[in-house]
Amino acid sequence: MAGCVDTPHTLVTMRRSAIRSTCSGTGCPMIARLIFTLVCLLLLALPARAEDRVVNVYNWTDYIDPGAIQRFEKDTGIQVRYDEYDSLETLEAKLLTGESGYDIVVPSDEPSLSRLIKAGALAVIERSKVPNWKNLDPALMQRVAAADPGNAHGAIYLYGSTGLGLVPDRIRALAPGAPLDSWDLLFKPEWASKVAKCSIVMMDSEIDVIPTVLHYLGRSADSTDAADLAAVEKTLMAIRPYIRNFASAGALEELATGEACLAIDYSGDVAQAAARAREANRGVTVQYVIPKEGAQIGFDMLAIPADAPHKDAALKFINFLLQPGVMAGITNKVRYPNAVPASRPMIHPDLLSDSAVYPSPGAMARMFHIGPVPLAAERARTRMWARFKAGQ
Repeated sequence: MAGCVDTPHTLVTMRRSAIRSTCSGTGCPMIARLIFTLVCLLLLALPARAEDRVVNVYNWTDYIDPGAIQRFEKDTGIQVRYDEYDSLETLEAKLLTGESGYDIVVPSDEPSLSRLIKAGALAVIERSKVPNWKNLDPALMQRVAAADPGNAHGAIYLYGSTGLGLVPDRIRALAPGAPLDSWDLLFKPEWASKVAKCSIVMMDSEIDVIPTVLHYLGRSADSTDAADLAAVEKTLMAIRPYIRNFASAGALEELATGEACLAIDYSGDVAQAAARAREANRGVTVQYVIPKEGAQIGFDMLAIPADAPHKDAALKFINFLLQPGVMAGITNKVRYPNAVPASRPMIHPDLLSDSAVYPSPGAMARMFHIGPVPLAAERARTRMWARFKAGQ
């Protein structure tokens, strides 16, 4: 231990001086060396202990129960530093650049999780340090195994679908006979032009919207065919004049206040909008619809960046979240279903019976799941999306 190389020189010098000043006699050198060795070992252990006292989390906006964070900090003594993003594009850019500083991220299984795995941006999860992994629904975990073979890099956090958020009464008043159960309401100009009088909000997410339009048109949601992409662009451009704005964080507030009466959005966001509208009691009723043609289902995964600075703390955080009581609290707060079946007895009955939160078996059967597309196809989609937003 001569020099105790990983310990700051000044600290070691202080301890050597203290030992010399209090030690005398023939046995002192051996005792001094022993004490010095123990001091070095303790000092060398300090950084590891300090490392475990914080976990840096990067998650979607409005996507956790704050009480869960507080309980984790109280139970473990680990401080949670929590940041939010509003799109998968933002998350991927952070992680693919490297050295993000985050310990926990929550990418969707497709396309983000699979893409990050292939890029080597995510760490393999040490299952031995996540005993609550056993609480996950095997059938749901199997659904994400195509993106993450062997479920090596992620645990399902929450999941949901991408459908329509409506204020039905206002739409019926403007467009009697409008097909409220169909994507036609949004993607056919004859209906969109009427509904536009009370505002239409589009998700600012090509990852969600383009596969949805492909599916609506009867094409593969994963299509890389140029003709299929052209058909999507034609469909979107036809309704571009009727879209009021693009919402990167979803249309939750616009729907809740009645500022908009139609949006393509995530199921949980619309469920939250409906709850806020009820609480405000201003005569706004919000409804989530899984269109009869089908809707995209997506799973958000708890994952650890390959260069995470606090991997042990990250594993503890995942293990904590996968407790039934914790996951029930998160679902009750954010209105997205989780993949821990034992949480259901603790979930509010109104959420369990709400098809926007827990879809019926029939609705689940109509949902489709996207896969990865090649980089060239992804770039073509990005260029098309930019043209669509610009209206060019």
